[in-house]
Amino acid sequence: MSRRDDTFRGRVAGATQARYDGLSTAGSSLSCGGALDDAAPLPGETVVDLGCGRGGDVVKAAGRVGPSGAAVGVDASPSMLAVARERAAGHPQARFVESDLAAVALPDGLADVVVSNCAINHAPDKAAVYREIHRLLRPGGRFAVSDVVSEAELPAAVREDPAAWAACYGGSIPEAEYLAAIAAAGFAEVAVRRRTEPYEKGGVLVRSITVEGRRAP
Repeated sequence: MSRRDDTFRGRVAGATQARYDGLSTAGSSLSCGGALDDAAPLPGETVVDLGCGRGGDVVKAAGRVGPSGAAVGVDASPSMLAVARERAAGHPQARFVESDLAAVALPDGLADVVVSNCAINHAPDKAAVYREIHRLLRPGGRFAVSDVVSEAELPAAVREDPAAWAACYGGSIPEAEYLAAIAAAGFAEVAVRRRTEPYEKGGVLVRSITVEGRRAP
Protein backbone atom coordinates (compact mmCIF):
# COMPACT_ATOMS: atom_id res chain seq x y z
CA MET A 1 0.00 0.00 0.00
CA SER A 2 1.38 3.42 -0.95
CA ARG A 3 1.92 6.30 1.43
CA ARG A 4 -0.81 8.18 -0.49
CA ASP A 5 -3.26 5.32 0.16
CA ASP A 6 -2.34 5.28 3.85
CA THR A 7 -2.84 9.05 4.07
CA PHE A 8 -6.24 8.90 2.37
CA ARG A 9 -7.42 6.02 4.58
CA GLY A 10 -6.38 8.04 7.59
CA ARG A 11 -8.39 11.03 6.33
CA VAL A 12 -11.43 8.82 5.74
CA ALA A 13 -11.12 7.30 9.20
CA GLY A 14 -10.78 10.73 10.76
CA ALA A 15 -13.79 12.17 8.92
CA THR A 16 -15.90 9.13 9.73
CA GLN A 17 -14.97 9.14 13.41
CA ALA A 18 -15.63 12.88 13.66
CA ARG A 19 -19.10 12.41 12.17
CA TYR A 20 -19.98 9.53 14.45
CA ASP A 21 -18.51 11.20 17.52
CA GLY A 22 -20.98 13.99 16.84
CA LEU A 23 -23.83 11.55 16.29
CA SER A 24 -23.10 9.43 19.34
CA THR A 25 -25.58 11.38 21.45
CA ALA A 26 -27.96 12.31 18.63
CA GLY A 27 -31.42 10.84 18.28
CA SER A 28 -31.21 10.05 14.58
CA SER A 29 -31.08 6.55 13.16
CA LEU A 30 -27.61 5.48 12.05
CA SER A 31 -28.41 2.31 10.14
CA CYS A 32 -29.71 1.23 6.75
CA GLY A 33 -31.79 -1.03 8.93
CA GLY A 34 -33.18 -4.44 9.71
CA ALA A 35 -30.18 -6.78 9.65
CA LEU A 36 -30.79 -8.14 13.14
CA ASP A 37 -34.41 -9.01 12.40
CA ASP A 38 -33.33 -10.70 9.17
CA ALA A 39 -30.71 -12.75 11.00
CA ALA A 40 -33.25 -13.84 13.66
CA PRO A 41 -30.79 -14.90 16.38
CA LEU A 42 -31.90 -17.77 18.60
CA PRO A 43 -31.48 -18.39 22.33
CA GLY A 44 -27.95 -19.53 23.13
CA GLU A 45 -26.36 -18.13 19.96
CA THR A 46 -23.47 -15.67 19.76
CA VAL A 47 -24.13 -12.55 17.68
CA VAL A 48 -21.45 -10.11 16.49
CA ASP A 49 -22.59 -6.67 15.28
CA LEU A 50 -19.99 -4.96 13.07
CA GLY A 51 -20.25 -1.18 13.26
CA CYS A 52 -22.55 -1.40 16.27
CA GLY A 53 -22.70 2.36 16.86
CA ARG A 54 -24.70 3.20 19.99
CA GLY A 55 -25.36 -0.47 20.64
CA GLY A 56 -29.11 -0.65 20.07
CA ASP A 57 -28.96 -3.89 18.10
CA VAL A 58 -26.51 -5.41 20.56
CA VAL A 59 -28.97 -4.80 23.39
CA LYS A 60 -31.78 -6.31 21.29
CA ALA A 61 -29.60 -9.29 20.40
CA ALA A 62 -28.69 -9.83 24.05
CA GLY A 63 -32.39 -10.07 24.86
CA ARG A 64 -32.99 -12.57 22.06
CA VAL A 65 -30.05 -14.88 22.75
CA GLY A 66 -30.72 -14.88 26.49
CA PRO A 67 -28.35 -15.62 29.34
CA SER A 68 -26.86 -18.65 27.58
CA GLY A 69 -25.90 -16.60 24.50
CA ALA A 70 -23.68 -13.61 23.83
CA ALA A 71 -23.91 -10.34 21.91
CA VAL A 72 -20.71 -8.57 20.88
CA GLY A 73 -20.60 -5.08 19.38
CA VAL A 74 -17.62 -3.95 17.32
CA ASP A 75 -16.99 -0.31 16.42
CA ALA A 76 -14.06 2.00 15.75
CA SER A 77 -15.59 5.01 17.52
CA PRO A 78 -14.76 5.28 21.25
CA SER A 79 -17.59 7.77 21.81
CA MET A 80 -20.14 5.43 20.23
CA LEU A 81 -18.86 2.54 22.34
CA ALA A 82 -19.08 4.62 25.52
CA VAL A 83 -22.78 5.21 24.83
CA ALA A 84 -23.27 1.56 23.86
CA ARG A 85 -21.78 0.29 27.12
CA GLU A 86 -24.11 2.53 29.11
CA ARG A 87 -27.11 1.26 27.14
CA ALA A 88 -26.11 -2.35 27.68
CA ALA A 89 -25.79 -2.07 31.45
CA GLY A 90 -27.82 -4.87 32.95
CA HIS A 91 -27.13 -7.23 30.05
CA PRO A 92 -24.11 -9.28 31.18
CA GLN A 93 -24.15 -11.25 27.92
CA ALA A 94 -23.38 -8.03 25.96
CA ARG A 95 -19.87 -6.70 25.45
CA PHE A 96 -18.10 -4.29 23.12
CA VAL A 97 -14.78 -4.20 21.29
CA GLU A 98 -13.06 -1.20 19.73
CA SER A 99 -11.69 -2.44 16.42
CA ASP A 100 -11.29 -1.86 12.70
CA LEU A 101 -13.84 -3.96 10.79
CA ALA A 102 -11.15 -5.19 8.39
CA ALA A 103 -9.12 -6.68 11.25
CA VAL A 104 -11.54 -7.54 14.05
CA ALA A 105 -10.01 -8.18 17.45
CA LEU A 106 -12.05 -11.34 18.08
CA PRO A 107 -11.15 -15.03 17.75
CA ASP A 108 -11.90 -17.33 14.82
CA GLY A 109 -15.25 -19.13 14.85
CA LEU A 110 -16.73 -17.07 17.67
CA ALA A 111 -20.08 -16.25 16.09
CA ASP A 112 -23.20 -18.06 15.02
CA VAL A 113 -24.47 -14.82 13.50
CA VAL A 114 -22.82 -11.66 12.18
CA VAL A 115 -24.90 -8.57 11.43
CA SER A 116 -24.05 -5.09 10.18
CA ASN A 117 -26.07 -2.00 9.32
CA CYS A 118 -24.66 0.69 7.01
CA ALA A 119 -21.08 0.21 8.18
CA ILE A 120 -19.14 -1.83 5.63
CA ASN A 121 -19.47 0.92 3.01
CA HIS A 122 -17.07 2.94 5.18
CA ALA A 123 -14.33 0.33 4.74
CA PRO A 124 -11.93 0.96 1.85
CA ASP A 125 -11.43 -2.82 1.50
CA LYS A 126 -14.86 -4.48 1.58
CA ALA A 127 -13.37 -7.84 0.65
CA ALA A 128 -11.21 -7.74 3.78
CA VAL A 129 -14.28 -7.12 5.94
CA TYR A 130 -16.10 -10.08 4.41
CA ARG A 131 -13.04 -12.27 4.94
CA GLU A 132 -13.24 -11.24 8.58
CA ILE A 133 -16.95 -12.11 8.71
CA HIS A 134 -16.14 -15.54 7.25
CA ARG A 135 -13.36 -16.00 9.82
CA LEU A 136 -15.56 -14.96 12.73
CA LEU A 137 -18.40 -17.34 11.82
CA ARG A 138 -18.51 -20.94 12.90
CA PRO A 139 -19.06 -23.49 10.11
CA GLY A 140 -22.71 -23.19 9.13
CA GLY A 141 -22.96 -19.70 10.66
CA ARG A 142 -24.85 -16.93 8.89
CA PHE A 143 -24.68 -13.23 8.25
CA ALA A 144 -27.21 -10.51 7.44
CA VAL A 145 -25.90 -7.14 6.26
CA SER A 146 -27.72 -3.98 5.28
CA ASP A 147 -25.49 -1.58 3.38
CA VAL A 148 -25.23 1.09 0.69
CA VAL A 149 -24.17 0.37 -2.89
CA SER A 150 -23.82 2.71 -5.85
CA GLU A 151 -25.76 2.50 -9.10
CA ALA A 152 -22.53 2.99 -11.07
CA GLU A 153 -18.85 3.48 -10.36
CA LEU A 154 -18.50 6.74 -8.48
CA PRO A 155 -16.62 9.66 -10.03
CA ALA A 156 -13.15 10.34 -8.67
CA ALA A 157 -14.28 13.58 -7.01
CA VAL A 158 -16.65 11.57 -4.78
CA ARG A 159 -14.33 8.61 -4.21
CA GLU A 160 -11.59 11.00 -3.07
CA ASP A 161 -13.77 13.02 -0.68
CA PRO A 162 -13.42 11.81 2.94
CA ALA A 163 -16.59 13.69 3.90
CA ALA A 164 -18.54 11.70 1.30
CA TRP A 165 -17.19 8.46 2.80
CA ALA A 166 -18.21 9.60 6.27
CA ALA A 167 -21.70 10.39 4.96
CA CYS A 168 -22.26 6.78 3.83
CA TYR A 169 -21.96 7.14 0.08
CA GLY A 170 -18.37 8.00 -0.90
CA GLY A 171 -17.21 4.46 -0.20
CA SER A 172 -20.09 2.73 -1.94
CA ILE A 173 -19.37 0.40 -4.85
CA PRO A 174 -21.66 -1.14 -7.49
CA GLU A 175 -23.77 -4.07 -6.31
CA ALA A 176 -22.05 -6.57 -8.60
CA GLU A 177 -18.65 -5.60 -7.19
CA TYR A 178 -20.02 -5.77 -3.64
CA LEU A 179 -21.41 -9.28 -4.17
CA ALA A 180 -18.15 -10.38 -5.79
CA ALA A 181 -16.32 -9.40 -2.59
CA ILE A 182 -18.69 -11.62 -0.60
CA ALA A 183 -18.24 -14.55 -2.97
CA ALA A 184 -14.46 -14.18 -2.88
CA ALA A 185 -14.57 -14.57 0.92
CA GLY A 186 -15.94 -18.09 0.44
CA PHE A 187 -19.60 -17.76 1.36
CA ALA A 188 -22.37 -20.04 0.14
CA GLU A 189 -26.09 -19.36 -0.28
CA VAL A 190 -25.64 -15.61 -0.75
CA ALA A 191 -28.83 -13.74 -1.64
CA VAL A 192 -29.96 -10.12 -1.83
CA ARG A 193 -33.19 -10.04 0.19
CA ARG A 194 -34.14 -6.40 -0.34
CA ARG A 195 -33.22 -3.43 -2.48
CA THR A 196 -34.51 0.10 -2.06
CA GLU A 197 -35.22 2.30 -5.02
CA PRO A 198 -32.16 4.38 -6.01
CA TYR A 199 -31.85 7.73 -4.27
CA GLU A 200 -29.57 10.71 -4.79
CA LYS A 201 -26.82 11.56 -2.34
CA GLY A 202 -24.08 14.07 -3.01
CA GLY A 203 -24.93 14.15 -6.70
CA VAL A 204 -24.71 10.36 -7.22
CA LEU A 205 -27.27 7.58 -7.15
CA VAL A 206 -27.06 4.92 -4.45
CA ARG A 207 -29.41 2.37 -2.93
CA SER A 208 -29.61 0.24 0.23
CA ILE A 209 -29.50 -3.52 -0.05
CA THR A 210 -29.86 -6.31 2.48
CA VAL A 211 -27.68 -9.35 1.84
CA GLU A 212 -27.70 -12.70 3.62
CA GLY A 213 -25.29 -15.59 3.38
CA ARG A 214 -23.93 -18.59 5.18
CA ARG A 215 -20.53 -20.11 5.83
CA ALA A 216 -20.40 -23.65 4.51
CA PRO A 217 -20.79 -26.35 7.19
